[in-house]
Amino acid sequence: MAEHRLYTSRPGATWPALVCAVVIGGASACAPPPKHATAPATSAPALPAVPLVDGPLAIRVVYPPAGAAIPVRDSNFIFGTVGSGKATLTIDGTPVPVVPNGSFIAFLPLPPAGAPQYSIVAARGPDTVRAVHPIKLPAPRPVLADTGRLVVDSASVAPRGNRVARADERIRVSVRAPRNAMVGVRLADKSEVRLVSQASAADSLRLAVEGDPFVWATDLPAPSLARGAELVVSRGSDSVRFPIRDISIDDTTQPRWIRLTGGADVPDTDRVIIVRPVPNGTYKWLLLPGTTLQATGRIGDMVRVRLDAALEAWVAASDVSELPPGTPAPHRTAANARVVGGRDWVDVVIPTGERPAFEVREEGTRLVLILYGVQANSDIIGYMADDSLVRRVRWYQDASDRARYEIDLVRAPYGYLPSWSRGVFTLRVRRPPTIDPSSPLKGLTIVVNAGHPPAGSTGPTGLYEPVPTLAISERLKTILESRGAKVVMTRTTAAPLALAIRPVMARRAGAHAFVSIHLNALPDGINPFTANGTGSYYFHPSSEPLAREVQRGMVRRMGLRDLGIFYDNLSDLRHPWMPSVLTEGAFIMMPEQEAAVQTAEFQERYALGVADGLEAYFRALGSGR
Repeated sequence: MAEHRLYTSRPGATWPALVCAVVIGGASACAPPPKHATAPATSAPALPAVPLVDGPLAIRVVYPPAGAAIPVRDSNFIFGTVGSGKATLTIDGTPVPVVPNGSFIAFLPLPPAGAPQYSIVAARGPDTVRAVHPIKLPAPRPVLADTGRLVVDSASVAPRGNRVARADERIRVSVRAPRNAMVGVRLADKSEVRLVSQASAADSLRLAVEGDPFVWATDLPAPSLARGAELVVSRGSDSVRFPIRDISIDDTTQPRWIRLTGGADVPDTDRVIIVRPVPNGTYKWLLLPGTTLQATGRIGDMVRVRLDAALEAWVAASDVSELPPGTPAPHRTAANARVVGGRDWVDVVIPTGERPAFEVREEGTRLVLILYGVQANSDIIGYMADDSLVRRVRWYQDASDRARYEIDLVRAPYGYLPSWSRGVFTLRVRRPPTIDPSSPLKGLTIVVNAGHPPAGSTGPTGLYEPVPTLAISERLKTILESRGAKVVMTRTTAAPLALAIRPVMARRAGAHAFVSIHLNALPDGINPFTANGTGSYYFHPSSEPLAREVQRGMVRRMGLRDLGIFYDNLSDLRHPWMPSVLTEGAFIMMPEQEAAVQTAEFQERYALGVADGLEAYFRALGSGR
């Protein structure tokens, strides 16, 4: 399983003929394929038979762990073993199939909140073993009744926590409270502003789809809240008050500057600082350490920074250091650019003065470099007399402090690497390798990453994901080498290896492709019988063709449901120097698939599928397709 992510199927994926499951409501059923599914063109290879295990009855629940908090309120999966494939099993009175090795998985309604525990009974002939498996359920939402004692959902009150805002900002104040309550904000000057009920602001149909009828909200100027305020909910003689604290106003007359520092999990030459479009949101910009930016706000442990006059973003407070008051603003002017060629790459060199915030976009056969907080002043752009990769470079001043460089290539980008040194920003554009059509992998360096540890998923019998991923990766190494490739393994032992260092190892090895081998699992609340199969993941557009070919190869060789390919922002995939793919070939949480990935036969099929995909990708790359 990649990082901490968990995945579900996509609509329209190919399904097997029948999926047998324990479904909500307690009945065991075989679900036919959805009507929109298409049958595979050829018969899919079967999974290896699960060997019979007939040991002593012993109930062992692998997931959820005893006492675990389950963040869903309806149904969830439970899996583990009972020691014998000849046993019968019931959980909360519902029959659950047991596979021959004694493992099981079920998707069942959660136990009642008053007794949050599964009652498990395994039997074989006259022998019976019983177990009670406790879990923790989410605290029920308070009942916001129109009558009786006034009840307010205190956990819903916003804003909360430290916050630094601009004077021109408006901050949302909201709370979940009864629909017939009076809700307002009392300000320091004793004035009061009423909150608007979502129930009264929306028609019933839209509310059923989009909203919560108990939400009250309004947006208020940050300065009015910074002077002190309280949220007041009342009904009749009952009232509840919540102070609004810890809001301060950023002093724009004294700009605050920060420097991106980041952790030290990889050396400075490969370290990037993650910047996000919203607090604690997805990763969007990967900036260089040492970049100086203006801080314009804060929410909790996230700092808002200004990339340029029109764009702000968020970075973790732990990734920045504050500069002394009075620090001057960075001065960034892009001077005359030049294109410098090398055997394996071409450098687009742009003097900028200080490090800029930036973004690189892949658009067909073009790389677009956005330099934030930069004024371009390029009279001349110098080229080599005859280059086989870069055709032309154009620049535009999109805004007073945003420069855009368009780098036209003769083909779609294969890889690139941004860097800054001594006042110069460089975008290194990698040349694709020369491919032998009769042996597409010959002479190429492929880095194979056996996913995890740290972290990783565990199957019903307790199989830990890093064990089979290493075995599959070792088999893949042998196959790739037999096809002419040089293979570098990121790990060859069970010792943990930091996520961030793995793609860095690939860059340093001069890898022509990076493949990360994983086995998947699902988040709580997802039905595993309808959401398992084979999937592939990419991040940069230049890696999408590789992901497609590897996905085709795995599905053809392994025969599991085709979940398709996914764009996903994963650590293994962010390095832009080489095409990268992360494979989730099977679901370790599914008993039959967990048993399969332990066999040499299925490990070979997984590895062959990936190798076939790599070969097909590089063959197409060599032909210019």
